[in-house]
Amino acid sequence: MKKVIVIVGPTGSGKTGLSIKLAKNFNLDIINGDSVQIYQGLDIGSAKIKENEKQNIKHHLLDITPAGSEYSVYNFQKDARKLIDELETPMIVGGTGLYIQAALYDYEFVEDSRSKDFESQHAHESNEEIYQKLLVLDPEVKVDYQNRRRLLRSYEQALLGYPRSTKKNKDTLLYDALIIYLDLDRKVLEDRLNLRLERQLEEGFIDEVKSLKQQGITVNAIGYRELNMYLDGKYSLQQAKEEIIKSSKKLAKRQKTWFKNQMHPIMLDALSPSLYNDAKEAIKSFLKEK
Repeated sequence: MKKVIVIVGPTGSGKTGLSIKLAKNFNLDIINGDSVQIYQGLDIGSAKIKENEKQNIKHHLLDITPAGSEYSVYNFQKDARKLIDELETPMIVGGTGLYIQAALYDYEFVEDSRSKDFESQHAHESNEEIYQKLLVLDPEVKVDYQNRRRLLRSYEQALLGYPRSTKKNKDTLLYDALIIYLDLDRKVLEDRLNLRLERQLEEGFIDEVKSLKQQGITVNAIGYRELNMYLDGKYSLQQAKEEIIKSSKKLAKRQKTWFKNQMHPIMLDALSPSLYNDAKEAIKSFLKEK
């Protein structure tokens, strides 16, 4: 199986700095695993790595699509898997769990545009009629036929040759993956989030949101959402800052629970003086394994 290294963790845990050191040491390319950093123009608010910080390390799926355009988990899965196959030993770095899991595990997605067309093609049929057709293709399927969206998706997957009843492999890794989670004490995380936000504001985060707004682009990611509220006069700047920190802390808590339960990573202390050596040794052992 193809070997893939994955560095995950909450915002502010030091993933970017560590990944650059590791990529240099092991001569690796980095695949971005952050759903916001995929977009052009969402730089300050997503803490996107700057050109001079890359240290000649090749980065993929970073800045690849204009802000405001559609780029779904389906697109990421397709693009990330292509890169994994092409690169000798890829390293995925980011915090968007669903995207990373979709790339690494046996998930099947149906392209969004096709699904919308499919819905309109079958608008004249009742749920019962679609359900009966589905049973012909996938007799073992278990789906709530009152839930039209799920029913249509199951029918579409069956027509494409991916019957829902056979999809029992969502916990199956398609690659030999080493997943490292950078763990951070809650209080330290909060301090880092506050410092990071102040730095982002100094770098022009408000102007970045304003520029997007002038282009008619509304971004629903943490930070962008709250600063939009500030620009609309619904929050004071202090309220916006407090809401950003509150949302970031909630996200970090959810990320930790999700990654621990879904991907069972090696947990490393993000503040440990031996973090780099611990990660380096884990990767060295992993790459030696056959």
